[in-house]
Amino acid sequence: MTTTMPAGVAAARDLVSPAIAGWLERLSPEVRVVAAYHLGFVDADGAPTGDRPGGKALRPALALLSARAAGAPPERGVAAAAAVEFVHNFSLLHDDIMDGDTERRHRPTAWTVFGVGAAILAGDALLCLAQDILLADQAPQGVWAARCLSAAVHRLIAGQGADLAFERRDNVTLDECLQMAGDKTAALMACACSIGAIGVGAPAELAMGLAGFGAHAGLAFQLTDDLLGIWGAPEVTGKPVRADLRARKKSLPVVAALTGGTPAGQELAEILARPDALSEEDLRHAAELVEEAGGRAWAESEADSQLAAATTCLNETQMPDDVRGEFAAIAGFITVRQS
Repeated sequence: MTTTMPAGVAAARDLVSPAIAGWLERLSPEVRVVAAYHLGFVDADGAPTGDRPGGKALRPALALLSARAAGAPPERGVAAAAAVEFVHNFSLLHDDIMDGDTERRHRPTAWTVFGVGAAILAGDALLCLAQDILLADQAPQGVWAARCLSAAVHRLIAGQGADLAFERRDNVTLDECLQMAGDKTAALMACACSIGAIGVGAPAELAMGLAGFGAHAGLAFQLTDDLLGIWGAPEVTGKPVRADLRARKKSLPVVAALTGGTPAGQELAEILARPDALSEEDLRHAAELVEEAGGRAWAESEADSQLAAATTCLNETQMPDDVRGEFAAIAGFITVRQS
């Protein structure tokens, strides 16, 4: 695994960013400025920043690779890549509101700058724009790509709904938590890995193999993110250490610890059930209990298993060797555990 961002990701951002900026022009001025701010094109006053969009552009890179896997040039995957990126940012705009997050990509979140209503509308607009981009292709594959994206959005919303419901429950099972992660995170990753191929009319076997790779890689990514949410260094995660425990988030390592039937898991449940804010000492001890109850070891093992399954899907799917190597490099990059 590598901690260095694969070169193809930066190249994908350079290719897709101008198209994203152009499609934003279709939005009304009031909505456009919020979306453009969230994406990093403008500042809070609407003045151009001269920057490329924020974020790592992993999903656009995967979509372009998907088109290349089908033998098409990456330019033919730009519409699919932009559509996936718009959906991803639709979810981020809404997530920031639901989670009360005040900072993203080292800037104030859109809702704190423009208001909750404006941020919701901007997210809705990006979702609609994503479908418009794909349906502009009059060929059947444009409709197929739009359906692929729509199915991923349905699962993403279901996963977000389950995540919210878990906050009110004390009896979340590990299977439920894995299903939630599969819907909330892995579904869009699977879509990103296959939509470029679908958009250029690739055979079903190729699209299914790429989707399988993306689903497993997406789960490995979520498991890694959950591990970093407890043990990740702030300079790596951009969040305070043990941030997910502070929010009492029922992440995969936590649920694995809570459902393991151990004394440490029971003590962890008692700490997380306290009505008052948790002290730094409480958080430190809670992290130790997650580890003692086996939550950390389980999550690390499961992440490795999901990454291995993703690699198997990749190796069993016919595509150019250089494309397979770039897919593997991105999977390795997004599952690095730095703490």
